[in-house]
Amino acid sequence: MNRKERQAAILRLVGERALSTQAELAAALHDGGFDVVQTTVSRDIAELGLVKVRAPSGRLVYAPPGASDADKLRALGSAMRRYAVGVEAAGSLVVITTPSGFASALGQAMDEAGHPAIAGTIAGDNTIFVALHDGISAGAFRDELARYLARGAAA
Repeated sequence: MNRKERQAAILRLVGERALSTQAELAAALHDGGFDVVQTTVSRDIAELGLVKVRAPSGRLVYAPPGASDADKLRALGSAMRRYAVGVEAAGSLVVITTPSGFASALGQAMDEAGHPAIAGTIAGDNTIFVALHDGISAGAFRDELARYLARGAAA
């Protein structure tokens, strides 16, 4: 298999999996039928301009350069579907509930998404308080987040 095919596979893999090291990436390529050594993977990473970003788990993982805002919002939607069980407006805050132990992961995903409405989050064990920027309606933002949950229920 040639370099272009291998590099296309690398881009696909880093989009699908949380790969933190060149060894993990090489192993994933081997699983996909590519016979590579670490130096080849290192060169491919440099040529592709891969960057390390912090995943919701806290691990640094490879990502394509310049992940767009749309990608970040898709990641937020995915995290909402994975972790959230409820969302409601409470005054100027939005309160999100999760199963026990999952609020921190969802809060981190929200912070990393860089949503323009969010001023900050506070996560406990199963609850997240989302503070919104001035002028943002808690009800409208709750509705936006609830749509993520509705998409998950329909899937």
